[in-house]
Amino acid sequence: MLKTKKITDTFEQRVYTDQGEYFGDIEECILTINKVFGWRVKATRGSSLSSLLGGAKGVIVPHQLVKAIGDVMIISKAAIPSYSSEEGKENENDEDIVE
Repeated sequence: MLKTKKITDTFEQRVYTDQGEYFGDIEECILTINKVFGWRVKATRGSSLSSLLGGAKGVIVPHQLVKAIGDVMIISKAAIPSYSSEEGKENENDEDIVE
């Protein structure tokens, strides 16, 4: 028998990568007309997401990268944002160009 779950049951649920790292907590579900587009995951204290982002509050994980939803959500390693300190330094000096 297929088990179903309400979207509201997933709020505040813990999110882990497929390698077992704690990633953050589900804050919100992003819906299109008839399907789930993605999940907003907030960076919480002790999560790998908070150490990766520095001051950011969270990220949006596309639903295609979700592997399983049960008591916790398991996401693919590809959902982890890659950020190096050199990229941050380059972006600090860039100015917005308006045409």
